[in-house]
Amino acid sequence: MYFPAVLKRIILSMLAGLLFGVVISELTFYYLNTGETRPPQVVILNIPPGTAERVARGESSPTLPSSMYFVVGDTLMVHNLDSVVHQLGPLFIPSGSSATMKLETEQDYAFSCSFIPSKYIGLNVRPPLTLVTRILGILEAGLPMGILIALYSIYAIPLKKKKPAFVIPE
Repeated sequence: MYFPAVLKRIILSMLAGLLFGVVISELTFYYLNTGETRPPQVVILNIPPGTAERVARGESSPTLPSSMYFVVGDTLMVHNLDSVVHQLGPLFIPSGSSATMKLETEQDYAFSCSFIPSKYIGLNVRPPLTLVTRILGILEAGLPMGILIALYSIYAIPLKKKKPAFVIPE
């Protein structure tokens, strides 16, 4: 009778740990999601008119980010609507034209950039987040937590062996 009680406690502890893993993993995903759950796409970045003058005064354009997040396979298309030539890393973008860059590898890029006052822009390329990745995150958080709950519950509330209902006299 002792073994089924231990097994029951372990199963309940593992379920509690997995529930903990679901809550922690999904809350983290919800609050820290930067868009990696989408398929690769073309991301358009417009350099607005007057950007060169703003950069010369040390002002940033309210529509231009200092860093961007991408999924592996995205294509960054930069449209230069300003009156001067701009550069983003290897892209040379004359006034009124566009240039594209395919982002094929997972990496954090720091490119020189003529349309940001700091003169550089960060491009963060991440692998797409799949259902399998999310399930693995839940298991990697939940299974160890379930084991810890089981061990601590056995230590904190030890199981007692039941005394037999009757004892056969010798």
